[in-house]
Amino acid sequence: MPYVWDFAILGKYSHLFWLGLGWTIAYTIGTVVLGTLIGLFVGILRLRRLPVIDWLLLAYIELFRCTPLLVQIIWFYYALPVVLGVNIPAHAAAVSVLSLYGGAFYAEIVRGSIESVHSGQWDAARALGLKPWRVLRLVILPQALKPMLAPYVNQSVTQLKNTSLVSVIAVPDLVYNATLINADTYRPLEVYTIVALIYFAILFPATLVGRKLERGLTYEKA
Repeated sequence: MPYVWDFAILGKYSHLFWLGLGWTIAYTIGTVVLGTLIGLFVGILRLRRLPVIDWLLLAYIELFRCTPLLVQIIWFYYALPVVLGVNIPAHAAAVSVLSLYGGAFYAEIVRGSIESVHSGQWDAARALGLKPWRVLRLVILPQALKPMLAPYVNQSVTQLKNTSLVSVIAVPDLVYNATLINADTYRPLEVYTIVALIYFAILFPATLVGRKLERGLTYEKA
């Protein structure tokens, strides 16, 4: 017997979809902001090339970039409390991991974009008598924003997709609420089709923005 699709049955669960979407967007915005701050701090500090500090920062970046995010979330929520001897709420674990994970990628975007600015810009700014921090803030960072923008948007889009993984620790995001709805309705095809469409409706326009930025930068360089 062919499968009979029935989306109407999910109408009474619309509030759970909206609630999950709200949490997903909140987690995305919050962790993108925190990750950006971490990335700026780490990326700029790596420019100093201080031996021990640079090694520690590089270890942080590679640790988070080279291990699966799902494993990090599970470890932070289940293993870290055992190591520290304190209870870590699911929300705190989710925000911490997503922010640190995003921060590792943002740090490399910041560092690479700043280093792409011609060294002559540093020399010219110093010749004007500007202090290093003012050189960075007034001269270098404004020029680094263009090469930084496209990868930053793409990483932020990825950050939204990554929030779906926090459902494994019972954070009530869109995927977790979809799991609850599916457990009550036994309609996984309809439930996860709606979830996929919601993610697509948010992510596709953001992806187009990222592509437009990349094309704009390519034409400008040409």
